[in-house]
Amino acid sequence: HDEIRSHPRASGDLALAARRSFPILAKWRTHILVLLLLLPSVTFAADTTHPAFDNDAALAVSQAAIGKRVGNHAFVDATSGRTVSLDSLRGKPLVISMIYTSCYHICPMTTQHLAKVVDKAHATLGEDSFSVALIGFDTAVDDPAAMRYFAARQGVADKGWHILSGDADSVAALSQDLGFRFYPTSNGFDHLVQASVVDADGTVYRQVYGQVFETPLLVDPLIELVLGRPAPQQTLLDGIVARVKLFCTTYDPVRDGYYYDYSLFLGIFIGAIIILATATFIYRELRRH
Repeated sequence: HDEIRSHPRASGDLALAARRSFPILAKWRTHILVLLLLLPSVTFAADTTHPAFDNDAALAVSQAAIGKRVGNHAFVDATSGRTVSLDSLRGKPLVISMIYTSCYHICPMTTQHLAKVVDKAHATLGEDSFSVALIGFDTAVDDPAAMRYFAARQGVADKGWHILSGDADSVAALSQDLGFRFYPTSNGFDHLVQASVVDADGTVYRQVYGQVFETPLLVDPLIELVLGRPAPQQTLLDGIVARVKLFCTTYDPVRDGYYYDYSLFLGIFIGAIIILATATFIYRELRRH
């Protein structure tokens, strides 16, 4: 504006150009208005190329997967580059979380929270008691390099998790087994935020939902699977100890952690001693009289 004011000739040229343009704009004004009115319908038509995400339907499909066996699908370990089959992860419970690496908010938050809860479960049950697999479902983007970068950014690269990348067939088959639905959108993907707990035989045991969920929702089913089921080559004493731990494992909501509460068994033991001592005293008195 200042430059126009300081150059009258330039200002006159611009004014002349503007006067010449106004008839053209008036001529095309009707066409422009019609185009603007059609834009919402064009956008709507473009958005209907994919089915709308139905949260209730997705939840029903996810719940229906409980009790079904997960197939032996093959993936690539993003860290080592080797092929990993799901059968090779059998023998102990497995937590599976499916994400896509280009997600900038929900998937990172979900993974970070999952890592915190998994740490609590490992502290209670032991580091080798169960495994965790983080799998990318956007096969066009989630190659091993992208999965490694995502895992490093979320702080789970060095936690011993299986960071896996797969092709379209493997991802589709696993999603079907887990009851995990996802649909592409203009902003990424619509999907149910879930972590699937799979037992040692490869059967879906529990589904955990939400970006931030309560600790017992994931840890309790893991406790049931790890301590409530005899492990291979487990001795009778080991089985008894595991049962006692299962019965005595208690969740403390104040510190959001688990501890073993043996007070009940201690009370039973003390009560048994008192009863035995009383019975012995009565027996001796009866013998003496």
